[in-house]
Amino acid sequence: MSRVKLVNLGLPKSGTTTLAEALTRGGWCAADHKVRRVHTKDPLLGGTFVARQIYNGYFNSGDPFEFLDIYDALTEISVLKADVSLWPQCDYALLKAMRMARRDVLFVATWRPAEELSDSMRRWNNLGKDRLPSGTLPGLPRGFGQTDSQRIRWIEGHYDMLRDLFGGDPRYLELPVAAPDARDRLAAHIGLDLPWWGRANVNRDNPARPDDPAQGAA
Repeated sequence: MSRVKLVNLGLPKSGTTTLAEALTRGGWCAADHKVRRVHTKDPLLGGTFVARQIYNGYFNSGDPFEFLDIYDALTEISVLKADVSLWPQCDYALLKAMRMARRDVLFVATWRPAEELSDSMRRWNNLGKDRLPSGTLPGLPRGFGQTDSQRIRWIEGHYDMLRDLFGGDPRYLELPVAAPDARDRLAAHIGLDLPWWGRANVNRDNPARPDDPAQGAA
């Protein structure tokens, strides 16, 4: 029986961990970046990247969710390391396959203003300084991504692509994570009561103001 109900197509540092935490507190099982060993007894699955399993399913059967039905939601689906760069949310063929394979799967794209998102990427460990410019990403070839202007152009291009692809599709929601009604918008989209919405996985050098609970959401 199919289980994946929601896929997040937002970029890293756009609120992916906040989304995972909110869904978990709402009773769903969410995959954030990796398939956790606590969620599966399969030694070939536990500890692997969500992105890898999306591609494994796509190339094995055409269904990107084939190996991920232990989860209700996939909240962070990309990976960027020295030896692996997988970005299904930026890959047209994968996006089309995800839409076609399961007609009841919903999509969300966690969103922050490009300037804020770029700055968060810059400050997150070595993501902006080393991994982005050294990696090969859809829309961001090796050698690009070290400056704010380059990251902003890439970020804006990604969300523009999603808007063009999904258009007015009711299965898709672009979600500004800092919006006062972000929790309500998401809850209405997925039909799930969400008891929590806040901040998770925040850059340590930029704590949010007490009166700004959504600032810096990751």
